[in-house]
Amino acid sequence: MLNLVLFGPPGAGKGTQSEKLIEKYKLVHLSTGDLLRSQIAAGTELGLKAKSLMDQGILVPDEVVIGMIDSKLNENQAAAGFIFDGFPRTVPQAEALDVLLSQYNTAITTMVALVVEEEELTKRLLLRGQTSGRPDDQNESLIRRRVTEYNEKTMPVAGYYEQQGKYVAINGIGEIEAIFGQICDAIEAAAQS
Repeated sequence: MLNLVLFGPPGAGKGTQSEKLIEKYKLVHLSTGDLLRSQIAAGTELGLKAKSLMDQGILVPDEVVIGMIDSKLNENQAAAGFIFDGFPRTVPQAEALDVLLSQYNTAITTMVALVVEEEELTKRLLLRGQTSGRPDDQNESLIRRRVTEYNEKTMPVAGYYEQQGKYVAINGIGEIEAIFGQICDAIEAAAQS
């Protein structure tokens, strides 16, 4: 089973590349944001718990998110693999994900990180903001805060996977197809090791 963590700051190109990876490798896309929204819409016990917390402005705890991921893994046991999007964001989440995946006799194959300088990210997000309608893509100081938050809180996850020999950094600047080719090379090298 091929399990990927696609990693990078806002605007690095994760959405673009994950679509291509899903199609090529026939992976199930596990976006924690999508999972939360679908569980809430379905009115599941986990969804109702998450909605109650979100309505109070409280972050959804790791165990609720892990529960949703567990449910998705259970529903897709015949899948070729999964691509994790937006998760894990912290080392405790990465550790919890490892424990969960081991219960399914699988593990993260590799973490691919798209590396892009802050000035380029800011430029991309402001450009995306002209068409996305997302207010957080239209405010330069908010964009810079999101990138800082990523660097401070999420970057340690890269170190966690690096210690396991599962971290690969790819330059996220260049032609989409060339970047995709580098990602595929990294995935295939990791899958064979």
